[in-house]
Amino acid sequence: MRQGFDDVISKVKGFSMKKIAVAAAQDSAVLEAVQEAKHQGIADAVLVGDEAKIREIAASIQMDLTGYRIIDEPDMIQASLKAVKLAHDGEVDMYMKGLVDTKNFLKSVLDKEVGLRTGGPLSHVCVFDVPCIDRLLFLTDVAFITYPTLEDKIHIINNTVPVCRACGIENPKIAPLAAVEVVNPKMETTVEAAELTKMCEDGKITGCIVDGPLSLDLAIDAEAAKHKGATDRKIQGDADVLLFPDIHAGNLVYKAIVHMVPGVKNGCILTGTKVPVILTSRSDTFETKVNSIALAAVVAEELKSVKG
Repeated sequence: MRQGFDDVISKVKGFSMKKIAVAAAQDSAVLEAVQEAKHQGIADAVLVGDEAKIREIAASIQMDLTGYRIIDEPDMIQASLKAVKLAHDGEVDMYMKGLVDTKNFLKSVLDKEVGLRTGGPLSHVCVFDVPCIDRLLFLTDVAFITYPTLEDKIHIINNTVPVCRACGIENPKIAPLAAVEVVNPKMETTVEAAELTKMCEDGKITGCIVDGPLSLDLAIDAEAAKHKGATDRKIQGDADVLLFPDIHAGNLVYKAIVHMVPGVKNGCILTGTKVPVILTSRSDTFETKVNSIALAAVVAEELKSVKG
């Protein structure tokens, strides 16, 4: 049975409503997404920022602020620190970027006193609902770690597995991608992909199946795998996670899907943090922002269940 973002949103509605802290919430696109998320029963929000501007924007988009907690802080950097502290202290379940620039938003995430560090590297996960694929497709890392080392890739896998589980995939198939599906000593990406596969086989990476190196067609197209005779591979066109060799490959595939595939849906979060972080771009659609909130909500529930 096909799984898509509608299933993620349905799953969110099965548990208690989560709460987001929004840093510098005086942003019309973010407020519209927050309003829709609350309307759908996905999440409530604490709005931290310039209260006068928040109220002005809310009035312009016909958003009723009744019931929302608003923390007045006109300074964007201080707003970020106050908002992230709510997540750090467990008062909210997710943390979302508003009008503040990405650099200062990430500084608040990494703040030693009130931030969301867990000890390992952060990474970015984008979840796609592609009409021609019968499952959700997870892309990582397409936006955060520029040139991941082997150690970084281990952390990326460990950060991504809980996201897959939150979306109902208990034992995700992870494909470390390369230009070819065989090990070539002159292509470091293929060597590292094989090392990750061996580490998974040896129990050093758990909770998933890793099979690499794989070319993109073998990872997502069962017919291509069949034609290429890849019947001995653990992944034969049915990968759940595409693990990219660097940010260039990941970002190019991400944008190709977004701009060239009709009817596609997606949501993205930053992982490896104490709570899910919603780091959407100003160019992201309204639907993508709402989907990202829903994705963060199911991951927040997963992290809560793991912590017990």
